[in-house]
Amino acid sequence: MSNLDEHPAEGVCGGEGAEGPVVELLEAREVVLGRTTKVRRLLPNKNRRMVGAWCFVDHYGPDDLTARVDSYDVPGERGMLVPPHPHTSLQTVSWLFEGEIEHRDSVGSHAMVRPGELNIMTAGNGIAHSEVSLPDGPPTLHGAQLWVALPDSARTTVTPHFNAYADLPALEFDGAHGTVMIGTVAGITSPAPAYTPLVGADIQLDAGRTVSLPLTPAFEYAVLVVAGSMTVGDLTPGFGEMVYLGAGREAIELTGDARFLLLGGEPFEEQLVMWWNFIGRSHEEIVAARNDWMASIDAHGADRFPTVPGYDGAALPAPPLPGARLKPRPRSR
Repeated sequence: MSNLDEHPAEGVCGGEGAEGPVVELLEAREVVLGRTTKVRRLLPNKNRRMVGAWCFVDHYGPDDLTARVDSYDVPGERGMLVPPHPHTSLQTVSWLFEGEIEHRDSVGSHAMVRPGELNIMTAGNGIAHSEVSLPDGPPTLHGAQLWVALPDSARTTVTPHFNAYADLPALEFDGAHGTVMIGTVAGITSPAPAYTPLVGADIQLDAGRTVSLPLTPAFEYAVLVVAGSMTVGDLTPGFGEMVYLGAGREAIELTGDARFLLLGGEPFEEQLVMWWNFIGRSHEEIVAARNDWMASIDAHGADRFPTVPGYDGAALPAPPLPGARLKPRPRSR
C-alpha cells in the first residue's frame, strides 16, 4: 500500500534499543487513501516509531463497498484503488480479515490478497506495485497493511521478489487460537521470509478466558485490536487501538473477547530515513529514489522501477520533497 499523504514528513527512526516492559496506548491518526478509503495509521506514531523492524502499520475498514460503486474515476471500481507506486528497502505485508484485493507488481507477480492468506513483497533496491478492489469482489473490506524495514545487509543485495502463502501454520493454545503470519509464536513458525528476528500473528482470544501469551524477552512487542476489546495490564484497548508492550517479557496475560495482531521483533538498531514510500539511510538516498521513480514514470519504466504489467492506468507521482533536510529523531518520544 502507498503512503498517500500529500505532504509526507521526513523522519529518522531506529538506532537505539527498546525499553523494558511497559503498557502504553498508541493513538491512531486518520489518513485518507485516494478519494474514499480511510485508514487508521498506528506506526509511525508520535510516541513510538517502530516495533522491532515493523515501521509502518495501517488498519482499515471494515468498509461497506456496496455504497461506493462509481465513486472512483474508473466507473465501477470500488474499495481500494492504489495505482502503481514504488518502495525501497522494505517489505510490504498485506493481511486481510474480510474482502479481497488484487496485487500486481513490477517483477511480474499477479495475486489476490484474501483473508488468512499472506502476501509479502520484498522491495530490495526498488519495486513498484498496485492494489485494487475488483468490481465483482466481496462487499466488505477490512485489513492491515504493514511495512518491515530491511537491514543494511539485505536492502540493496536482495533481489526484489514476491511471496504468497495460502496455508499458514495454525496457532492453538489454551484460551486462544490464530495464525502465525511471520516468525515464531509458541513454537509455531511461519515459512514467510524475514531478514531480522521478527514476529507477526493474527490471534483470537476465547471469550471470558485469561491467556498467558508466550513472548521472547529479547523482542519488543505491540498488540493491535481489530475486533472486540481486551484487557492488557491496566489498559482496555478496543477496536483500532494499539498497545506497545516494550521488551523483557517471557509472557503477558490478556483477557477479553478480541481479535488482535501481535507484532514484535528485536529492536531495529540501524537508523533509517522514511519519506513517502521510500526507506533509506540518508536524505540523499531518498532524493535519488524519488528522482528514479519520476524518471521511470516519464520513460514508462526503468531499470530500478519497471512498469507494473497488467495495470491499466497511470502510475502515482511522488509528492514534492520538503525544503528542509532531515533531522534525526529517536525511536520513541
